[in-house]
Amino acid sequence: MLADIATVTFNEEGFMTNPDEWTKEIAEEIARQEGIEVLTPDHWEIIDFCRETGLASGKSPTLRQITTGTSISTKELFALFPKGPAKKVSKISGLGKPEGCV
Repeated sequence: MLADIATVTFNEEGFMTNPDEWTKEIAEEIARQEGIEVLTPDHWEIIDFCRETGLASGKSPTLRQITTGTSISTKELFALFPKGPAKKVSKISGLGKPEGCV
């Protein structure tokens, strides 16, 4: 796992620069670095939605797009991805920083 992440390029904020390098193993390692020890099926539903949406549009989905697209409430999203869920899930999904995130 760590060998995979060692070959990936990240920007200065910790976002992958090439989403094509993303793998589930890399996502799990980034999640651990972000304080999420285990990715549950609920995490994966959101990650898969973000990857699909982000790769199709070329932009990371916003918090509102995630909650609308997955029917997961904002409260649940914050529980799954504490302290900035849109930014955190974008990192784990191998996408760039969402617009509007500081």
